[in-house]
Amino acid sequence: MPAAPRDLPFACNCGTIKGTLRGVTPARGSHARCHCIDCRAAEVYLNQPDPAPQAVQLFQTTPDRFDFDQGFDQLGVFSFGDKNLLRWYATCCGTPMFNTLRKPKLAFASIMTSALSDPAALGPIVGTGYIPTSSGKTRNEGLPRLIWGALSRAAAAKITGRWKTNPFIDPDTATPNRPVKIVPHDQRQAILDALR
Repeated sequence: MPAAPRDLPFACNCGTIKGTLRGVTPARGSHARCHCIDCRAAEVYLNQPDPAPQAVQLFQTTPDRFDFDQGFDQLGVFSFGDKNLLRWYATCCGTPMFNTLRKPKLAFASIMTSALSDPAALGPIVGTGYIPTSSGKTRNEGLPRLIWGALSRAAAAKITGRWKTNPFIDPDTATPNRPVKIVPHDQRQAILDALR
C-alpha cells in the first residue's frame, strides 16, 4: 500500500528559518546522495565540515511543496558560476538547505535531508552520484531513475502551472528573489584544491 502523504517540518541549525515540506511520499520525490566535489565544496564554503567520505543527502522534489513559516528573510543564495546550480542557505547560521535550478519553468528543488524533522519518511535512497572508486574515477547508481523522476515532476508542474508557485523566485521577474552571490573563481578553486 502506498505511503500516505506527510507534511515534514524543516529548519536551519539555529531554528531561525522554519517551514514545511508538504505532501511528502517516496513517490513524490527522489531520496538521493551526492559525493560530487561541488556539493562538498558548498558545505565547506558555508563553514561546515567536509562530509567526505559520507555523501550529501538530499530529497529532490518541486518548489511548490515548500512553505516557509518564519525566517524567510534570512535565506541567502550563492552559486559557483553564472550558469551553475543555485545553493540556498541560512545566513543566520550557515546551514546549507536547498538547491534549485536557474530556470523556474524547470520545476526542481532539493532539500538537505539533515534539515528535515524525519528523513525516514522520504523512503530509501534511490540514487547516488559521483561515488569515488579505487581507480580515482567516479561512478553513479540509479542515475536514470533520478533524472527521470526530476524530468517527470518538472513536466507535470509545467502542465498544471504549479511551476509558478515557487518561494525561491520573484513571480514578476522569474528570477531568484535574493541576490545571487557568485563565488569568485579563485576562492572556489582554493576550496576544490583543498578537497582533492
